[in-house]
Amino acid sequence: MEVPGAASTSSSSTDAIEGKIIAQGGKVRELKTAKADKPAIDDAVKTLLALKAEYKAATGKDWKPAAEPKAAPKKAASPPAAATAELTGPGAAIDAAIKGQGETVRKLKTEKADKAAIDEAVKKLLSLKAEFKAATGADWKPAEQKKETKGKENKKPEASAPAADGEKSETQKKRDAKKAEKANKKAAHKSDEAGGQVEAKDEGPDVSSGKYGTQEMNQSKDKPSTVLTPVKELGMKMNEKTVTVRGRVHTSRAKGKQCFFVIRQQQVTIQCLAFVNESISKQMVNFIANVTKESIVDVEAVVKKVDEKIESCTQQDVELHVKQVWVVSASDPRLPLQIEDAARQLTEENEGTFARVNQDVRLDNRVLDLRTPTNQAIFRLEAGVCQLFRDTLAKKGFVEIHTPKIISAASEGGANVFKVSYFKGSAFLAQSPQLYKQMAIAGDFEKVFTVGGVFRAEDSNTHRHLTEFVGLDLEMAFKFHYHEVVDTIGDLFTQMFRGLRDKYSQEIETVSQQFPCEPFKFLDPPLRLEFPEAVEMLKEAGVEMGDEDDLSTPNEKLLGRIVKAKYDTDYFILDKYPLAVRPFYTMPDPVDGKYSNSYDMFMRGEEILSGAQRIHNTEFLIERAKHHGIELNTIASYIDSFRYGCPPHAGGGIGMERVTMLYLGLDNIRKTSMFPRDPKRLTP
Repeated sequence: MEVPGAASTSSSSTDAIEGKIIAQGGKVRELKTAKADKPAIDDAVKTLLALKAEYKAATGKDWKPAAEPKAAPKKAASPPAAATAELTGPGAAIDAAIKGQGETVRKLKTEKADKAAIDEAVKKLLSLKAEFKAATGADWKPAEQKKETKGKENKKPEASAPAADGEKSETQKKRDAKKAEKANKKAAHKSDEAGGQVEAKDEGPDVSSGKYGTQEMNQSKDKPSTVLTPVKELGMKMNEKTVTVRGRVHTSRAKGKQCFFVIRQQQVTIQCLAFVNESISKQMVNFIANVTKESIVDVEAVVKKVDEKIESCTQQDVELHVKQVWVVSASDPRLPLQIEDAARQLTEENEGTFARVNQDVRLDNRVLDLRTPTNQAIFRLEAGVCQLFRDTLAKKGFVEIHTPKIISAASEGGANVFKVSYFKGSAFLAQSPQLYKQMAIAGDFEKVFTVGGVFRAEDSNTHRHLTEFVGLDLEMAFKFHYHEVVDTIGDLFTQMFRGLRDKYSQEIETVSQQFPCEPFKFLDPPLRLEFPEAVEMLKEAGVEMGDEDDLSTPNEKLLGRIVKAKYDTDYFILDKYPLAVRPFYTMPDPVDGKYSNSYDMFMRGEEILSGAQRIHNTEFLIERAKHHGIELNTIASYIDSFRYGCPPHAGGGIGMERVTMLYLGLDNIRKTSMFPRDPKRLTP
């Protein structure tokens, strides 16, 4: 039985809830569009869900938005839909305001205005749209744009006008024409890059034929009489002389009928010029301009004096006027790094202006990186370190020996050793030639040194540690006191520093241009301090440490700064280290057993040599080995070498790469190791 009026009351209630749901849904959309805070959006969504639950309780159904009526199929000549009727009253005014605000939003976005300004404009736009909906009962939508059909006045195309089979429309023809134009431009560009072959067609006979090109691969077939002049010898004294040089194409720049290019030979560079004349053709200039960087070329040219110095080259007073150019070995056109970038000094002023070549890129492409003038200088100076070490010790009566690098036990005990497979057993890579130097002393060689690889399995990724480096080691028998050896090593370093300063000044200058640093300072004779003195100096500087504590890296650097400020030297010797921090074969101090007859030497506050008087008495050596927990059977041959009498002796080990790094004031040892090995690098 129906109750009069009940249906209309229920309908009115659900209509009210539905209106609230629609309004709340609009509010949620507005908040999301305005990118409001998440809590605000969540509150609005909760309200919306509560309204939908209320609707379901009242009707027994889930609320769903009203379906849009489907538009009837359009007829050919149907009039425009009524929906396109113009707005009147308040709706028209709000519509105009929405359009204006929309234009404001677009303008702000185009001008890349502040986000806050754009958000404020968007909020206002959404508010206007909500106002429009309240006034009209419908969401605001932009008016549809009528499609203009040129010349057809909205009429159907005539049946007689269809395109014939295979015939393209006017629009398609225009697109094809644009594509063809782009393809022609691309082809012309590629032709220019390949050497100007398109232009060459109209340049007549090649008067330079036979004066340029690519040589056959050198298989040592001939022995020509051509004399190659070193670039470093080219100067004013050779003005107007014809020479042939071989080098790499460092840079090149072509303009019109001439081409400037720079030839680099190790650290030295010279500018070359090729220009069209009676003997140089445009074809030859084009060929030179397209020789890839880093290619090796032979250039025959006349040395010419220049009016103004060429600041960008090492040979600044002359240039080469080209007669012939032959490519000996061509480089790939795409280089993983540019030599100019790798050789450039980066400062705060030009940071971000030029490309920065990071360390990993350099080391991954070391063959290219080594070609920079700085690296050429670093490794030539490093060769000087090794040569001066050899020459100085040879003059002092030392004999060079060569020790094994595959050994049966860890050289210095501990776990920092590489274990390798050795036939049916195992072996180790030598951490030091220490034991074999001593055995040579026991064999009556008196003074020995060795240069060779040293391996340390230390997982240290620092600026000064490598897992493989070149050790410069020496050992010497002394007559009465181990200070005889300390004096010898101190003088060795003095001679090396003096030799580097005097013989490698050009290399030092080259390195300092890219990596500026204060010149290395040293005293003759060198400064010598004892460990307790160093501890006292550090304590005065505020460092807390025990008398028998080893020096940490920061404390070593601080000590270096203190010594430099007080004594004006970058090199000093620190004697009498605590016995507890030295290897098992170190001789204890005879007066105070807490200390030892051992020493370290420092450059710019970093250790570069560690040494000591060695124990040469068998029983005492066994006692010390046991104290350090070393299994005697693993060093039996070493201990046995002292059973038949051995003179008192001392020595030390130097890291070649570290000496080079610190002398030049570089920040990373990988700069002074040609192919560095560290815990993360095993190639190239």
